[in-house]
Amino acid sequence: MNSPTVSLRKTALHSLHKKLSARMAAFGGWDMPIEYSGVIQEHLAVRNAAGLFDISHMGEILIEGPNSLRLIQRVTCNDASRLKDEQIQYSALLTPEGTFVDDILVHRLSPDRYFLCVNASNAEKDFDWIFQRNAFNATVVNVSDAYTQLALQGPKAFKILQPLVDADLATIKYYWLRRGKIADLHCLFTRTGYTGEDGFELYFDPRSSEHVWNLLMEAGSGEGLVPAGLGARNTLRLEAKMALYGHEISDQTTPWEADLAWVVKLEKGEFIGKEALLRQKEVGIQRKLVGFEMVGKGIGRDGYPVLIDRQQAGFVTSGGPSPYLKKNIGLAYVPVSHSEVGMEIEIQVRTQAVPARIVKTPFYTKPKP
Repeated sequence: MNSPTVSLRKTALHSLHKKLSARMAAFGGWDMPIEYSGVIQEHLAVRNAAGLFDISHMGEILIEGPNSLRLIQRVTCNDASRLKDEQIQYSALLTPEGTFVDDILVHRLSPDRYFLCVNASNAEKDFDWIFQRNAFNATVVNVSDAYTQLALQGPKAFKILQPLVDADLATIKYYWLRRGKIADLHCLFTRTGYTGEDGFELYFDPRSSEHVWNLLMEAGSGEGLVPAGLGARNTLRLEAKMALYGHEISDQTTPWEADLAWVVKLEKGEFIGKEALLRQKEVGIQRKLVGFEMVGKGIGRDGYPVLIDRQQAGFVTSGGPSPYLKKNIGLAYVPVSHSEVGMEIEIQVRTQAVPARIVKTPFYTKPKP
């Protein structure tokens, strides 16, 4: 018997991506644009000018009510009580074992209203996870279908976007937000990014998706703005050493192992996964996420074994050529004893053991103005 065909979801911009001859592929249950002009060209456009990404596949969850903060504090490992209105926090939902349910962004809209952005493939799972642990009578709503989300990324993002909106974008600091309008359309502007560059995310009514996309592309036509797909988004986030769920983080990895200890605030009070993290911290981790550069000829791709003394000792979580740095780079889990910068490892590329070296991360940091 043939297995049933899985129906992929489509963003409000799906037909426009087709008109632009984007190469489409399945990602997180969605039919998404992977590239338009090519991953390398789109990657370099974001580093040098700007790229526009449709990331409407991402999920959004609204948590409201007098006890909304109590719920968020219970289900996340970072300390949301530190947030001010219009501030954003990178955080995570953890299992009781201290591993990742998902990594998320927590936006504080007001003391009793929080807006979460979650990964596309995990949106329903995350909603169920939070809803089932809501012992605080907070209102939890999956509002993913209410938003198109665009990401305008690159050093020219500000110059392109500012003339189109009524908000003073210069007042939006990194990991903050502002509500305003673009072309008389209510919009939530955030400044987080997943590329290592400056830029903005726009959340707005899906019915205006093509209008806003075309408005932005026209405004950026003289600034080098290009449509960019998830292929370039992946190579950009790898250069910036930003975690991808299912690769660097999963329900098999903890924040200590993933080099994300900074998102865990043990002193904030009880939260799911805290006891397991305390135990692991006391015992010590056995493996750690590191960055590497290939020394020999070869590309260390996702899933390739890491060898130490010709024995498998870890695995590559993400890897490939760096379009900007023109090196073959990657992230991998290795034993803590072999995690220091400068240490030599090997990556098994098909049948060959290819030399690599552990290096400082992030691989790329945007130039200071």
